[in-house]
Amino acid sequence: MKIKYLQIVVLSLITTQIFAQISLDGEFRPRTEFRNGYQNLNPSNADAALFTSQRTRLNTKFEADKYSFFVSLQDIRVWGDVSQLNTSDKNSVAIHEAWGLINFDNISLKAGRQEIIYDDHRIFGDVGWTQQARSHDALLLKFGKTFKLDIGFAFNQNGEANEGNFYTVSNNYKAIQYAWYHKQWNNLAASFLFLNNGLQYIDNANATNNDTRYSQTLGTHLKYKFSEALNSTANVYYQKGKDVVNRDLNAFLVGLDLNYKTASILNLGLGFEVQSGNAYNGNISENKAFTPFYGTNHKFNGYMDYFYVGNHINSTGLVDIYAKIGAKLNDKSNITLTTHNFKSYAEIANGVKKQLGIELDLVYNYSYTKEISISAGYSQMFEDEGLQVLRNNFDGNTNNWAWVMLILKPTLFSSK
Repeated sequence: MKIKYLQIVVLSLITTQIFAQISLDGEFRPRTEFRNGYQNLNPSNADAALFTSQRTRLNTKFEADKYSFFVSLQDIRVWGDVSQLNTSDKNSVAIHEAWGLINFDNISLKAGRQEIIYDDHRIFGDVGWTQQARSHDALLLKFGKTFKLDIGFAFNQNGEANEGNFYTVSNNYKAIQYAWYHKQWNNLAASFLFLNNGLQYIDNANATNNDTRYSQTLGTHLKYKFSEALNSTANVYYQKGKDVVNRDLNAFLVGLDLNYKTASILNLGLGFEVQSGNAYNGNISENKAFTPFYGTNHKFNGYMDYFYVGNHINSTGLVDIYAKIGAKLNDKSNITLTTHNFKSYAEIANGVKKQLGIELDLVYNYSYTKEISISAGYSQMFEDEGLQVLRNNFDGNTNNWAWVMLILKPTLFSSK
C-alpha cells in the first residue's frame, strides 16, 4: 500500500512538471552575538550579553503559466530557551510568507502574507538581518513590461468581528496604500514612491477619539552609473500629514552614496544621510522627525543599531557621514570596514554639541560553497556628550558588539 502511494506521488510530480515548476529549499542560520553596548550605551551596573539565536526556514514555490504559489515556514529561537525535555515548544513554527500570484494579460495580482522590498530597502525592506524578518498582509497590483508599477493595499484587524474596526496590535499600521514606479534608462535608474500610512490612535480616556491618523511619504530613489568603476545612489523623501497623536508632520530624508571599484581588489565608498528631527525638549507642536517606516534600518546608520531600530523615533534626527573600504581577499572571501560620524540634526540642549559619536563596523564574509557561507563582524561606538544626553547615560563605558553567523541554504528539490 505504501509503495503504491509513493508511486502515485512520484507520478503526480512528473506529470505536474510538464506544466509547472516546483522548488523546495531551506535555510539554517544560527548567529552568536556578544552585546556590550549594542543599541544603547552600556551602563556600569550591567553585564555583557552572550547568546545564539537561530532562524530555520522551509520555502516551497509552485509556478505555473497563469499563477504562482509560495509558502515560507520559519522557526525562530534562542539556544536554550526551552528545556531539553520540554513537552511543548513556545517557539512553534510560524508562517513568514504565504501568498498567491495570478497573471492576467497586462497585470498581475499578488495577495497574502509577503515581503515588500523596494530599491535599497530604505522605506520598504525585508529586515532580513533580524531572525524573524518583516512581512506584510497585503494586496498588490503589478503592472508594466518596459517599466514597473506596483500599487499596494493593506488593512489590518485584530481578528474577525461583527462590528467596529478598532485595531490594537502593537508595532503595526492600521492601513496603508502605496504606489511604486520604476524605470530604467541607459545609465540611470529611477524609482518614485508614494505611501499613505495610517496608524491607529488609541485614546483610553475617550473611545470616540480612536480614529486613524494618516501621513504621506513621497520621494525618489536614483541610481546613476558614471562608468564601470564609479556609480552613485541618492534618496530624497518628504513626509507630511499627521502623526499618530495628530500633530502636523513636516519631515525629510536626503542621502547620497558614491562607490568606486578599483581595477584591483578594493571598493571605496563615501556618503551621507540627513534625517530631520525635533529639538530636544523643544516645542514639537509640529513634528519634524522623519520616520523610515518599514525599511531595513539595520542596513543604514551603523550596524550597532543606535538609530531607527526600535529607537530614536520622533527624536532629534540624524546626520550620518560615512566612509567605507572593502577588499576582496580571494574568490571566496571579502572584508569591509565602515566608519560613521553621527551628529544630531536638531538642537539637543543648551551648551551641548550636536556631535553624537563615531562608530566603526568591520565585517568579514566567506563563501565555502554556493550553499554555505560564514560571516563575522565587530563594531564599536565611541560616544560623545550629545548621545549621552539623549540616552541619559554618562557612565563612559566601552560600547562594542561582535557576532559570527553560519548560513546554510540547501536546495532540497527543484523540477527545473
